[in-house]
Amino acid sequence: MATLRSRTRRQLRDSAFAYVDPSGRRRLPIHDEAHVRNALARFDQVSFHDDAARAQARIRLLRAAKKYGIVPIGFIDRQLRGQASPALPSGAVTFLLTDIEDSTGLVRELGDGYATILADVRRLVRSAVRRAGGQEVDARADEYFAVFKATGSAVAAAISVQRAMLGHAWPSGAQVKLRVGIHAGRPTLTDSGYVGLAVHATQRVSATAHGGQVVLSRAAARSVADDLPDDVQLVELGTYRLKGMPEPETLFQLHADGLPDTFPPPRLPEGARA
Repeated sequence: MATLRSRTRRQLRDSAFAYVDPSGRRRLPIHDEAHVRNALARFDQVSFHDDAARAQARIRLLRAAKKYGIVPIGFIDRQLRGQASPALPSGAVTFLLTDIEDSTGLVRELGDGYATILADVRRLVRSAVRRAGGQEVDARADEYFAVFKATGSAVAAAISVQRAMLGHAWPSGAQVKLRVGIHAGRPTLTDSGYVGLAVHATQRVSATAHGGQVVLSRAAARSVADDLPDDVQLVELGTYRLKGMPEPETLFQLHADGLPDTFPPPRLPEGARA
């Protein structure tokens, strides 16, 4: 009976990362390099029975990653190794959210080579955020979410990473561009991270940007207006209704030396202009 219970627990644990291959057979991604990467990428999305089950899965994934020569990166790396994060700031903060423009197209174009692109982007963004004094809040798929105590620091990070993206030699001649959104607010800090309209507003602002562009909310623009370097300007893009936001939002584009400054109108549905 004990052996049966043990086998059942193992099957339930393994099922979290199971998939069905084209022939209809159920397989476990820890026995396949591509699916090890997939399991690492969605580790935080899987529900486990308890902390012990999560710890066991963590160990098995690390062993599988080592077997295939995979080095987990970003928040996945921190999760799997159980590293503690510095305390996140509370009160008035500024969020920065980046994502890769047309990441799905890049996956289609590059296949497994996209993993290298994502690793390079994470490294560039993470480096810019740290140099500017920001902290990583979350990183999943092609998104990276950071927090700063001062809006000027978030702006400095955004400029730095966009310049780094332009100067980077991307493999296979790929065209890789980041969309960046910045918003200032007073979110609620919980044990599981930030919650509140400020978080959602940051996502909405970032979604309006085009690759290579940095877009700020009205709150962020006001917060940083007196602290901008001489070679940095904010250009108003108009006022729009952003999905789920209670009030129309005025958007601003960041102009800085060495960065492109001509983009199409904000990425929004027709009729969103307030």
